Amino acid sequence: MLSFFKKRTPITTLFDEHFVDFHSHLLPGIDDGAKNMETSIALIKRMHSYGIKNFITTPHIMSGVYDNTPELILEKQQELQSHLKSIGLTNITLGAAAEYMLDAGFEKLLEEKKLLTLSDTKILVEMSYHSPPLNLYEQLFNIQMAGYQPILAHPERYAFYHRNKKEYTKLKEAGCLFQLNLLSLSTYYGKDVQKVAIHLLKEGLIDFAGSDTHHMRHLDALENINQPKIIELVKPVLKNNQSLM
Repeated sequence: MLSFFKKRTPITTLFDEHFVDFHSHLLPGIDDGAKNMETSIALIKRMHSYGIKNFITTPHIMSGVYDNTPELILEKQQELQSHLKSIGLTNITLGAAAEYMLDAGFEKLLEEKKLLTLSDTKILVEMSYHSPPLNLYEQLFNIQMAGYQPILAHPERYAFYHRNKKEYTKLKEAGCLFQLNLLSLSTYYGKDVQKVAIHLLKEGLIDFAGSDTHHMRHLDALENINQPKIIELVKPVLKNNQSLM
Protein backbone atom coordinates (compact mmCIF):
# COMPACT_ATOMS: atom_id res chain seq x y z
CA MET A 1 0.00 0.00 0.00
CA LEU A 2 1.42 3.39 -0.98
CA SER A 3 1.73 5.96 1.78
CA PHE A 4 0.26 9.38 1.11
CA PHE A 5 2.44 10.86 3.83
CA LYS A 6 6.01 11.92 3.15
CA LYS A 7 8.41 10.77 5.85
CA ARG A 8 9.26 13.61 8.21
CA THR A 9 12.90 14.22 9.08
CA PRO A 10 13.55 16.35 12.18
CA ILE A 11 15.88 19.26 11.56
CA THR A 12 18.14 17.96 14.33
CA THR A 13 19.20 15.06 12.07
CA LEU A 14 20.65 17.40 9.43
CA PHE A 15 23.71 18.65 11.31
CA ASP A 16 26.87 17.02 9.93
CA GLU A 17 30.39 17.17 11.37
CA HIS A 18 31.13 20.39 9.45
CA PHE A 19 28.13 22.36 10.71
CA VAL A 20 29.00 25.35 12.88
CA ASP A 21 26.38 26.76 15.22
CA PHE A 22 27.66 30.32 15.38
CA HIS A 23 24.82 31.96 17.30
CA SER A 24 24.17 30.76 20.85
CA HIS A 25 24.23 31.88 24.44
CA LEU A 26 26.03 28.99 26.08
CA LEU A 27 28.67 30.70 28.22
CA PRO A 28 27.72 30.46 31.89
CA GLY A 29 26.35 33.44 33.78
CA ILE A 30 27.23 36.08 31.23
CA ASP A 31 23.89 37.11 29.67
CA ASP A 32 20.31 35.82 29.36
CA GLY A 33 21.49 32.38 28.27
CA ALA A 34 22.98 29.58 30.39
CA LYS A 35 22.93 30.64 34.03
CA ASN A 36 25.72 28.38 35.28
CA MET A 37 28.30 25.83 34.17
CA GLU A 38 25.94 22.91 34.79
CA THR A 39 23.38 24.40 32.38
CA SER A 40 26.06 25.18 29.78
CA ILE A 41 27.24 21.57 29.80
CA ALA A 42 23.71 20.17 29.66
CA LEU A 43 22.84 22.33 26.63
CA ILE A 44 26.04 21.43 24.78
CA LYS A 45 25.60 17.71 25.52
CA ARG A 46 22.10 17.78 24.08
CA MET A 47 23.22 19.69 20.98
CA HIS A 48 26.16 17.30 20.62
CA SER A 49 23.61 14.45 20.51
CA TYR A 50 22.25 16.09 17.33
CA GLY A 51 25.71 15.84 15.77
CA ILE A 52 26.80 19.42 16.43
CA LYS A 53 30.49 19.51 17.31
CA ASN A 54 31.45 23.06 16.35
CA PHE A 55 30.20 26.07 18.30
CA ILE A 56 30.93 29.77 18.22
CA THR A 57 28.99 31.09 21.17
CA THR A 58 27.90 34.72 20.98
CA PRO A 59 26.95 36.41 24.27
CA HIS A 60 25.18 39.73 24.09
CA ILE A 61 27.07 42.99 24.24
CA MET A 62 24.47 45.66 24.94
CA SER A 63 25.21 48.99 26.65
CA GLY A 64 23.87 49.20 30.18
CA VAL A 65 22.40 45.69 30.05
CA TYR A 66 25.20 43.28 29.14
CA ASP A 67 28.45 45.22 29.29
CA ASN A 68 30.54 42.20 28.38
CA THR A 69 34.11 42.68 27.23
CA PRO A 70 36.24 40.52 24.92
CA GLU A 71 38.42 39.66 27.91
CA LEU A 72 35.49 38.40 29.99
CA ILE A 73 33.97 36.47 27.10
CA LEU A 74 37.26 34.73 26.25
CA GLU A 75 37.84 33.93 29.92
CA LYS A 76 34.42 32.26 30.13
CA GLN A 77 35.08 30.43 26.87
CA GLN A 78 38.30 28.96 28.27
CA GLU A 79 36.56 27.92 31.47
CA LEU A 80 33.83 26.12 29.54
CA GLN A 81 36.27 24.51 27.08
CA SER A 82 38.39 23.21 29.97
CA HIS A 83 35.32 21.82 31.71
CA LEU A 84 34.21 20.06 28.53
CA LYS A 85 37.60 18.37 28.25
CA SER A 86 37.57 17.39 31.91
CA ILE A 87 34.35 15.39 31.39
CA GLY A 88 35.57 13.73 28.21
CA LEU A 89 33.93 15.90 25.56
CA THR A 90 37.18 16.39 23.68
CA ASN A 91 35.76 16.44 20.13
CA ILE A 92 33.95 19.73 20.61
CA THR A 93 35.33 22.94 19.16
CA LEU A 94 34.21 25.97 21.14
CA GLY A 95 34.88 29.41 19.76
CA ALA A 96 33.62 32.75 21.02
CA ALA A 97 32.45 35.94 19.37
CA ALA A 98 29.59 38.26 20.40
CA GLU A 99 26.15 39.46 19.39
CA TYR A 100 26.44 43.24 19.26
CA MET A 101 23.46 45.51 19.75
CA LEU A 102 23.67 48.38 17.27
CA ASP A 103 23.74 51.12 19.89
CA ALA A 104 26.02 53.99 20.90
CA GLY A 105 28.24 51.61 22.83
CA PHE A 106 28.81 49.56 19.69
CA GLU A 107 29.87 52.65 17.77
CA LYS A 108 32.61 53.25 20.33
CA LEU A 109 33.79 49.63 20.16
CA LEU A 110 33.86 49.86 16.36
CA GLU A 111 36.02 52.97 16.50
CA GLU A 112 38.42 51.19 18.84
CA LYS A 113 38.21 47.94 16.82
CA LYS A 114 37.62 45.98 20.02
CA LEU A 115 35.35 43.42 18.41
CA LEU A 116 35.11 39.64 18.58
CA THR A 117 34.62 38.43 15.04
CA LEU A 118 33.43 35.40 13.12
CA SER A 119 35.80 34.12 10.46
CA ASP A 120 38.22 37.05 10.92
CA THR A 121 36.08 39.89 9.60
CA LYS A 122 32.39 39.06 10.05
CA ILE A 123 30.49 40.37 13.08
CA LEU A 124 27.09 39.37 14.39
CA VAL A 125 24.81 42.34 15.06
CA GLU A 126 21.25 42.83 16.22
CA MET A 127 18.71 45.62 16.57
CA SER A 128 16.00 46.47 19.07
CA TYR A 129 12.76 44.60 18.38
CA HIS A 130 10.88 47.89 18.71
CA SER A 131 12.52 49.91 15.94
CA PRO A 132 15.75 50.07 13.91
CA PRO A 133 18.44 52.60 14.82
CA LEU A 134 17.86 55.98 13.22
CA ASN A 135 21.36 55.80 11.75
CA LEU A 136 21.17 52.12 10.76
CA TYR A 137 22.56 52.51 7.26
CA GLU A 138 25.30 54.81 8.49
CA GLN A 139 26.28 52.14 11.01
CA LEU A 140 26.31 49.42 8.36
CA PHE A 141 28.48 51.63 6.17
CA ASN A 142 30.89 52.36 9.03
CA ILE A 143 31.17 48.66 9.86
CA GLN A 144 32.29 47.92 6.32
CA MET A 145 34.60 50.93 6.16
CA ALA A 146 36.31 49.57 9.29
CA GLY A 147 37.01 46.32 7.45
CA TYR A 148 34.20 44.17 8.81
CA GLN A 149 31.11 42.58 7.29
CA PRO A 150 27.86 42.67 9.29
CA ILE A 151 25.69 39.61 9.76
CA LEU A 152 22.26 40.64 10.98
CA ALA A 153 20.90 38.18 13.54
CA HIS A 154 17.34 36.90 13.06
CA PRO A 155 16.06 39.51 10.54
CA GLU A 156 12.76 37.63 10.44
CA ARG A 157 12.04 38.63 14.05
CA TYR A 158 11.97 42.39 13.43
CA ALA A 159 8.21 42.93 13.15
CA PHE A 160 8.63 46.51 11.89
CA TYR A 161 9.84 45.04 8.58
CA HIS A 162 7.04 42.48 8.16
CA ARG A 163 4.73 44.81 6.23
CA ASN A 164 7.51 46.33 4.17
CA LYS A 165 9.59 43.41 2.98
CA LYS A 166 11.44 45.63 0.48
CA GLU A 167 13.51 46.78 3.46
CA TYR A 168 15.12 43.34 3.58
CA THR A 169 16.36 43.77 0.02
CA LYS A 170 17.58 47.25 0.89
CA LEU A 171 19.58 45.85 3.82
CA LYS A 172 21.14 43.20 1.60
CA GLU A 173 22.07 45.82 -0.97
CA ALA A 174 23.75 47.78 1.83
CA GLY A 175 26.10 44.84 2.38
CA CYS A 176 24.34 43.13 5.28
CA LEU A 177 24.28 39.34 5.47
CA PHE A 178 21.36 37.56 7.16
CA GLN A 179 21.33 34.85 9.82
CA LEU A 180 18.07 32.97 10.31
CA ASN A 181 17.09 31.61 13.71
CA LEU A 182 16.19 27.97 13.14
CA LEU A 183 13.40 28.25 15.71
CA SER A 184 11.74 30.80 13.44
CA LEU A 185 10.85 27.88 11.17
CA SER A 186 8.44 26.76 13.89
CA THR A 187 5.77 28.91 15.51
CA TYR A 188 7.93 29.40 18.62
CA TYR A 189 8.16 33.17 18.00
CA GLY A 190 4.70 33.30 16.42
CA LYS A 191 3.15 32.56 13.03
CA ASP A 192 4.10 35.94 11.53
CA VAL A 193 7.78 35.33 12.20
CA GLN A 194 7.49 31.84 10.70
CA LYS A 195 5.88 33.23 7.54
CA VAL A 196 8.59 35.85 7.09
CA ALA A 197 11.35 33.29 7.75
CA ILE A 198 9.97 31.06 5.00
CA HIS A 199 9.58 34.07 2.69
CA LEU A 200 13.21 35.10 3.18
CA LEU A 201 14.39 31.55 2.48
CA LYS A 202 12.31 31.32 -0.69
CA GLU A 203 13.68 34.66 -1.87
CA GLY A 204 17.25 33.47 -1.30
CA LEU A 205 17.98 36.26 1.17
CA ILE A 206 19.23 34.08 4.05
CA ASP A 207 22.97 33.43 4.19
CA PHE A 208 23.38 31.47 7.41
CA ALA A 209 21.34 29.78 10.14
CA GLY A 210 21.90 29.48 13.87
CA SER A 211 20.16 28.01 16.87
CA ASP A 212 20.28 31.11 19.11
CA THR A 213 20.05 28.62 21.98
CA HIS A 214 19.48 30.14 25.42
CA HIS A 215 17.84 27.30 27.34
CA MET A 216 16.31 23.82 27.08
CA ARG A 217 12.94 25.13 25.88
CA HIS A 218 14.63 26.27 22.70
CA LEU A 219 15.98 22.78 22.07
CA ASP A 220 12.60 21.22 22.83
CA ALA A 221 11.08 23.39 20.10
CA LEU A 222 13.96 22.75 17.70
CA GLU A 223 13.35 19.01 17.81
CA ASN A 224 9.78 19.54 16.59
CA ILE A 225 10.74 21.22 13.31
CA ASN A 226 10.15 18.47 10.76
CA GLN A 227 7.98 19.78 7.91
CA PRO A 228 9.54 18.40 4.67
CA LYS A 229 9.11 21.60 2.61
CA ILE A 230 10.72 23.72 5.32
CA ILE A 231 13.56 21.23 5.79
CA GLU A 232 14.34 21.33 2.05
CA LEU A 233 14.40 25.12 2.07
CA VAL A 234 16.90 25.41 4.91
CA LYS A 235 19.23 22.53 3.97
CA PRO A 236 21.48 24.56 1.62
CA VAL A 237 21.79 27.36 4.19
CA LEU A 238 23.10 24.98 6.87
CA LYS A 239 26.07 24.15 4.64
CA ASN A 240 27.12 27.81 4.51
CA ASN A 241 27.85 27.90 8.23
CA GLN A 242 31.08 25.93 7.97
CA SER A 243 32.77 28.92 6.37
CA LEU A 244 32.55 30.84 9.65
CA MET A 245 34.83 28.69 11.81
